[in-house]
Amino acid sequence: MSGFNRTFRLLSSSLRHQIIPRARLTEKPAKEVITPVEQGIALVAMFATILVPSGWILANLENYKRR
Repeated sequence: MSGFNRTFRLLSSSLRHQIIPRARLTEKPAKEVITPVEQGIALVAMFATILVPSGWILANLENYKRR
């Protein structure tokens, strides 16, 4: 337990002296309204981009094993 306390004190002392700049975030309304149809098309495109290649690999896994 004393090793844990020593490590914790070492890490906390090193983190205490770091200066982290504060992010300047502002909230503004969107410049263009995105319709639900456009959101749906974007969602389908994102899923297809990820799932089609992985599905292809899984469907042809036996061919890849033989190589």
